[in-house]
Amino acid sequence: MSEIDRDNGATIVAPVMRYLGVEDAQRSVAFFRDVLGFDVRETVDERGERVLEATQGAARLQLGTHDAAPDDWSDRRALGNAIVFFETNDVAAMHDAVRRRGGAPSDVEKVNWIKMSMFEIRDPDGHTLWFGQSYHRDSPTTPRPMMQKAEPQLPHDDVARGVAYYQDVLGFKINYQQHDLGVMDRDEITLLLVARTEQQGIAAAYIFVQNVDALYAELRGKGANVDGRPVSHPWGLRDFSIVDLERNRLTFGQPFE
Repeated sequence: MSEIDRDNGATIVAPVMRYLGVEDAQRSVAFFRDVLGFDVRETVDERGERVLEATQGAARLQLGTHDAAPDDWSDRRALGNAIVFFETNDVAAMHDAVRRRGGAPSDVEKVNWIKMSMFEIRDPDGHTLWFGQSYHRDSPTTPRPMMQKAEPQLPHDDVARGVAYYQDVLGFKINYQQHDLGVMDRDEITLLLVARTEQQGIAAAYIFVQNVDALYAELRGKGANVDGRPVSHPWGLRDFSIVDLERNRLTFGQPFE
């Protein structure tokens, strides 16, 4: 299991380091790895003892034969006394992932005095594990914009062929497809591939991206019809263009200083 859950991107974002005592090592490995999504490996701790280390995102737990105080790993405690809090980037997604893997977490609830949405789960030795995410947001200082999203329509004589090209070469995913329409998603961008009519000619779209040079290398490596290398313009944009199978032009750019 990778640091970020493969299905929904939920992970632990705040640093945590704890020593937890476990009675049955293999049972605990199965719980932390298969239910909570941690990576687990064998390592040597500060005292030279072999322990199991469970990591996810910014969290690191060592699973040994006894519990320890959070501020002094040499202060041994009875098994099952630990209470550990993990701050996540998406508590709802983490909750869904834990349930999907067979865990039995409590419901997600808002804890008003700390402004966090949280759920609880117990490990096989009775340790209390809390997962939470802040729901506090500053009040907006400006009105929400009227126009928030655009979905360009790109006409095609052969929509099915266009869908395959956008999926295989340009890295888009199919949101929806029928004979005269393909709804294609990549990250925050949605494009509509539509059947060409007498009223529709050749279209173009400008798409802002995070790293224009990395995207150029990716699309060029996949054989896209790239129209020149990225160019930095005096008005503060660096971009390049590709032409799809139906001669629609997509320009990908990013601002620079």
